[in-house]
Amino acid sequence: MIRHEQDDRYSSFPEGFFARSDDSFDTTFYQHPRLVAHIDDGAIAMVSALYDELRLSGPEAGHQLDVMSSWISHFSTAPAKLTVVGMNAAELDRNPQATHRIVHDLNLSPTLPFEDQTFDGAVCCVSVDYLVRPIEVFDEVARVLKPGRPLVCTFSNRCFPTKAIRGWTHTDDATHCSIVAEYFRLAHGFGEPTTQRRVPPPGMRAHDPLYAVWAATTS
Repeated sequence: MIRHEQDDRYSSFPEGFFARSDDSFDTTFYQHPRLVAHIDDGAIAMVSALYDELRLSGPEAGHQLDVMSSWISHFSTAPAKLTVVGMNAAELDRNPQATHRIVHDLNLSPTLPFEDQTFDGAVCCVSVDYLVRPIEVFDEVARVLKPGRPLVCTFSNRCFPTKAIRGWTHTDDATHCSIVAEYFRLAHGFGEPTTQRRVPPPGMRAHDPLYAVWAATTS
């Protein structure tokens, strides 16, 4: 499933970095719906606040793409159009903000089934740690984004450990931010990434930490 030998951009990562303790096909692992939140309410509020800051929410945000999505997309207000790409049809069908739903395994095929410069923004929430071919996926997201538009990756300290790559499960939160930033730098089409540890909105507490790394397309 992992084919890095033809892409020398992966050469800076240690041997086995993108292996997983459960390297079976993801379609088997994700065949049953998991209609649960994977971060707490405070962390969800931080995701929504970031999307608001970056003007990805609401009708004026145009057409957004949520990759590795589920039944919640975390926009405070739904964009005019939202295409969700994920592993489980039942989960995607339950997403109330989605206008288009596509079941697609990015670990099996990182190619996205969209025309160039289709989307006004893209998000990936608490899922980037599962990508075994992340640089190609980031290439594809850059291709389908309009110029100057962002891909926003958010994550916490939770995951399905058997499906997260070993480079993630064997490193700390600060290193996770560096890993995702490096994906942006190695991919084709993104500018320099921004990395933040987010804080909860006023009056909101969060037990789960939230980190964000994002960058905009350059052309």
